[in-house]
Amino acid sequence: MAWKRPLVLLLSLCAIPAALLAQQAPSPIPGTSLDRQRTALAQAKAQAEEARKRSEALEARARATNAAADKTRDQIAALAARIQQSEADLRAGQARIAIIADMQRTQARKLAERRQPIVRLTAALQQIARRAPLLALVEPGSVSDAVHRRIVLAQVMPVVMANTRGLQSEIARSAALRESAEAAAGALARTRDGLAAQQKTLATLEQRQRLASRTLRDSAGLEVERALAMGEEARDIGELMEKIEDAATVRDALLTLPGPTLRPARPGSAPPPSDRPAPAAADAAALPYRLPAVGEVVTGFGEASESGVRARGLTIATAPAATVVAPARGRIAFAGPFRGYGRIVIIDHGGGWTTLVAGLDRLSAQVGETVRPGDPLGATGQRDPHLTVELRRQERPVDIAALLR
Repeated sequence: MAWKRPLVLLLSLCAIPAALLAQQAPSPIPGTSLDRQRTALAQAKAQAEEARKRSEALEARARATNAAADKTRDQIAALAARIQQSEADLRAGQARIAIIADMQRTQARKLAERRQPIVRLTAALQQIARRAPLLALVEPGSVSDAVHRRIVLAQVMPVVMANTRGLQSEIARSAALRESAEAAAGALARTRDGLAAQQKTLATLEQRQRLASRTLRDSAGLEVERALAMGEEARDIGELMEKIEDAATVRDALLTLPGPTLRPARPGSAPPPSDRPAPAAADAAALPYRLPAVGEVVTGFGEASESGVRARGLTIATAPAATVVAPARGRIAFAGPFRGYGRIVIIDHGGGWTTLVAGLDRLSAQVGETVRPGDPLGATGQRDPHLTVELRRQERPVDIAALLR
């Protein structure tokens, strides 16, 4: 009969396996919400765009450089920026997957709600359909009942078909979300593969640079020993920072001392100008700053911990083995392990400015090395990586957010 065709379609729609619904509704990710993931997605996309612009500028500078050492250094910095772009893309991909998963859970609930009344109606229609036509001829009143059933079915079937079309639409949307999730997972896997290849290339370039700078490393041996001695003598990270800042102050003072005055070529003429560089400026405008790693800032400057101690810097949750770069130009004053902080790097920017970067697992920076913004310092660890960044001026903590460029 004609009225049985929509009934068969309705029965097939209601027979969707529960396993399919479960597949479309992944279990919630602990500690996540849709708003938070959307914020993370926007931040990651902004970080990726910023890293892309940095890498393009560094690549252009590398192409314009003739000196082999400078070209290699620019290439390394450009690759580090590309890696940070990939890390931001990876974070964006993870946020995108979490958003789709949340939409799938919502869609699964809607689908279940739409199915319930149709399931009940289908059960009633099945009871009607099971009555044998021959039995209706021998039962009293069966003919009139059959007529009434026909009238009821004629009124109900348009509503059933409308609900069926709505259910079909919800099923199609669920399938589209499942396809989006699979595409996002594939893109995430490709980003991971590309990131691993970039990290391998960076390690090769850094090894080549270390071999080329062996002379610098040998000449910095005494300074390395002095820095390690300060690290062993310091009772805590604050005392180590103070020792390094005091040493930097002495060095800056020595740099400002006038050199020997050369005799003028003729009596009464002015002495030749000095080639000694001017001391580093101490104002904030002269210190363009950037965050050393891609990730989510989980602790801000001045935030109180559970024990009531206020943060003197920022803490960033990064991806495993995230690349860490110099936040500003300076000189590596300390690079090595420090108890309770993993491996740390302290950068002397001159003019009383210093930066502490703590929580690294691998170091590529060397004591005595001059770094520019974006030069690699090392990488974070694999398990629950968190990077702490503190900026100081004259031994006082400074809010990094005011200097970010």
